[in-house]
Order: sequence, then structure tokens, then C-alpha cells
Amino acid sequence: MMYQEKYHQIERMLRACTGEEDVLLAKGGDHADLASTIAFKLAKTEKRAPQKIAADIAEKLSGNPELGDVRVEAAGPYVNFRFGPTLLSEAVREAIEPGYGALQRRSGRVVLEHTSANPNGPLHVGHIRNTVIGDTLARTFRKAGDPLEVQYYLNDMGRQIAIVSWGFDHLDIARKEGEKEDHYVARVYVAANREIEKNPGITEEIDHLMQKVERGDAETVAKFRRAVSLCAEGIKATLAALNAHHDRFVWESDFVRIGDVDRIVEQVRRLPQAHEDETLWVDLSEQGFEKKYILRRSDGTSVYSTRDLAYHTWKARNYDRMIDVLGADHKLIGGQLRATLELLGEKAPEIVFFEFVSLPEGSMSTRAGKFVSADELIEEVAAKAFDEVTARRPELPEEERCAIAKSVAIAAIRYDIVKVSPEKSTVFNWKEALDFERQSGPYIQYAHARACSILEKAGEFERAYTFETDHEVALARHLARFPAAIEQTVQELRPHLLAAYARELADLFNAFYHYDPVLKSEGETRNSRLALVDAVRNTLQESLETLGIDALRSM
Repeated sequence: MMYQEKYHQIERMLRACTGEEDVLLAKGGDHADLASTIAFKLAKTEKRAPQKIAADIAEKLSGNPELGDVRVEAAGPYVNFRFGPTLLSEAVREAIEPGYGALQRRSGRVVLEHTSANPNGPLHVGHIRNTVIGDTLARTFRKAGDPLEVQYYLNDMGRQIAIVSWGFDHLDIARKEGEKEDHYVARVYVAANREIEKNPGITEEIDHLMQKVERGDAETVAKFRRAVSLCAEGIKATLAALNAHHDRFVWESDFVRIGDVDRIVEQVRRLPQAHEDETLWVDLSEQGFEKKYILRRSDGTSVYSTRDLAYHTWKARNYDRMIDVLGADHKLIGGQLRATLELLGEKAPEIVFFEFVSLPEGSMSTRAGKFVSADELIEEVAAKAFDEVTARRPELPEEERCAIAKSVAIAAIRYDIVKVSPEKSTVFNWKEALDFERQSGPYIQYAHARACSILEKAGEFERAYTFETDHEVALARHLARFPAAIEQTVQELRPHLLAAYARELADLFNAFYHYDPVLKSEGETRNSRLALVDAVRNTLQESLETLGIDALRSM
């Protein structure tokens, strides 16, 4: 990849020139392709003005033939590097290749766990952000050449599942015709909870079920599994509708069955920070957690945390890098998990915490305080997208409008959620998310469809790579950065960076299209501009697919 190669080459030259290991080389913004702030760092030791140091470095590097047509200049305290025409034409050539942006295959195995919602009902709007962040990261890791497995951790032993199982046994609730499995399980769960409110004595029966499952009672385990499997089928259908895919569903109870939970309990008991009174708990106050980290109840049953420790030690044995995507409400439990794993001498996961996504007041979220399922949201947004597509393309057959609307709806939902950095909370507003004119998923899809349409009208052409206008150059420079955007997203685990890259590409393309005529230009100019459009089409397709969004050819 031209951009990566130049980055590493300039990094090496700066190291040789300054004697510093970290030369603080980064994306250069509007004025440069790459820029270094190394002069600030050297000013402290050399006791000279950073401007003077930057000027010296620029002068030293300028004459180096290795740089080719990269221009080096000092802009105040910054050392700026700007790619010349040869490199830009090379970047555009690369950007036309299928699979552009893919990095060299790496060897370390990565496991990424996301969504993992309790299987006692459908995914709701709150879960969707976990799914979108997790699936976008998964797609980016694959693009970056990492061998990856994506997992969903099925909590099939918790109190909620015991309540569902009790409901199936004691309440005669039939599944309605056409009712999705997860919605059916949720109805049973709600009805069982109502029974418990009326008759608190049922709680003892629930506790008894949980003890039986922990002891591995075959009949109870099978009942829990049946309820969870049913719910998981419905959840999988929702995930598929969102273009999200898991490679493996991991059952929590397996770690009890294979003895891993007992082993973890024994290891924890030997820790100096462990305490056994009524319960078994770990004192993590030295690690900054005041709350007890309980691993066994007074009745001898394990808790979610114990099984979570077993799951993570299993992951650490089988993978080189572990990533979990968790809601901000898991910060305490995630922190305690990491701290305990470290005390046990085990590898701790990297955790991407995200704040919550909500719906605007007065929208579908306020239906009598009932949560909104992801299915309802998808249906609602798809209906709105259908109206939008029909208004724009009334001549298309209904079936085609339906298919486009479905793709547009998922683009709207996924993009609106992923574009905000995980640590900020966000409100999903379907009006903005579906706006073809502004910075939305459909807006980027539309830029891709426009590029396809230009190329279709152009027919055959001979590619040329001469870029002279400001808009051509800005577009070529941005295309060159795509592999670096993939790399940065994976390194920093921040998928909104990729969302921002795709939106900027659509913005730059629209500006170019507006100011520089493509089909009406002639000769080498026309051929170069068409090559640029082709590179944009391909890079938009690659970035949309990495964001889990369909790259539509017409809209």
C-alpha cells in the first residue's frame, strides 16, 4: 500500500535524522498528507525554538532522493510531508483494484465478543449499538488481515432463564401464528414474572431450578437449553436483518459442565485477596474497586462473574487478542473481571465500552413504557425508507423499491449508530438517519450509486492518471488514506473513524462532481476523471461493506 509504505519510510528517515524512537508522525490534515510534531519534543532537550528545529529537519530531509516526489516543508513547529503527482496517481491506481484497503495477513488470532444479550426476549434498541459496534469492528479486523472469530456468549444459567423455564412448565402459553421465537419467549417471561409477583413462594422454586442446573441435572439442563435455543433463533434472525454475523454461540453452562468453573473457584480461593464467609468474594480495593466481587452464593451456586472468569481464561488459552464490546453499565463488572484475571496471572480482555442509544421523546419508545424491540425499529425505519424511495423513484417496480428500502433502512440504522464515538451517548433520529442529502448512511450509498451511474454513461474509456485541479488532488489524497483508516480503526478499536472516512470520501466526491465536469470533459482530462470516479466507486464499496452496509448500484 503506497500510503503505508511512505508512512513507514518517512518514519524511518525521521528516526535516523533525530535519534528519537517515536517521531510523532500522523495524518496531516488539510495542509499535508503526513505531519510530525517531533520539534516540540526535541525543543525540551535541545533548548531551542521548535520552529528552528522543524526548519533544520525539513532542510536535512529535503535533498534525500529516497523521498521521490514527496515535498518536505516546515510550517512553524510542524514538519509537513506532501505527496506529489506520481504518488497520487499510484494511489488512484491502487484504489481501483478489487479488495482495496485489505492489509497483509497477520498471524495472531483475535476473538471478538459482542451483543451477548440475555436470551429471555428479543434484542431491543439498547442492544443494537453493541451489535453495530461489534460487527463493524469484526469486518474491519478481517479487512486488516486478522484471523478472527466472533462470539456470542449465551447466558443459559441465569435467574431470567430459570424464570422462562418455569413459565414454560407451569403456564399454558401457546405460540401465536407467525410469532417470532424471541418475542414468544419474552411473553412467557413477562407472564411468569406476573405469577411471581402474585405468589412470592415461586421464588423458592426458581432457586431450586438454578441449583439443579448447577449440579448438572440432565432434565433441567435440557429444559433451560430448549428455552434458550428457541430465543436464540429469533435473535439470530434480527442479527441477520442487521447484516451482523457470529461465528460461534458459546454456552455459559459448558464451563460448569467441563469443570472450568470449579477450577477457577479453586484458583481464586488461593488468592490472598479472597474471602470466604457466607459467600466467596474477592477484595479488589487495592485495584480501586470498593464493591465486593462475589463469585459464589451462600447456597454454593456460582454467579455470572464466576462463569465469565472461566470463559475468559478459556479465551486467553485459545486466542492472542480478546476484545469485548460492553455497555457502560458493565464498567464496574468489566473492571472487576480484568482486575481478577490479572491477579490470577491471566490475560485480561480489551473492553470497548459504549454509552447508550435512545429514541427521541414522543417516538415509538414511549409505548406505555414498553421497550422497543430492534425488530420494530427495523420495520418502522424500513417503512419510512420505502416512502422516501417511492417519492424519488416512483417508476421502479414495487419489489425493487422494497429491496432498496430494506438496504437503505439498515444503512440508516447502522451508520447513525456507528458514526458516534462509543463513549458518547446518542439519540437515534430516523429523520436525520434517512436524509439522503446530509451525512447519513443513505447519503454515502447515494454517492456510490452516482459513481456507478457516471461510469455506466461513460462506457469504455482508457484510464489516465493526471490530477491537477484542487478537487481532483483532494480526492486522490483521501483515496490514498483508506488502508490507513482501516489500520487505525483496528488499532484504536474506534469504528467511528471508518464511518468518518467514508462520509468525507462522499463529501469530497460530491464537491469534485459539482465543480469538475466529468462526462463533458475531453481527452486525458476526461479519462483521468473517469479513473478517479472508478477509484471512488471501488473505495466507497469497500468502505460501505466494511461498515456492514450494502453498496447499492442504483437508488
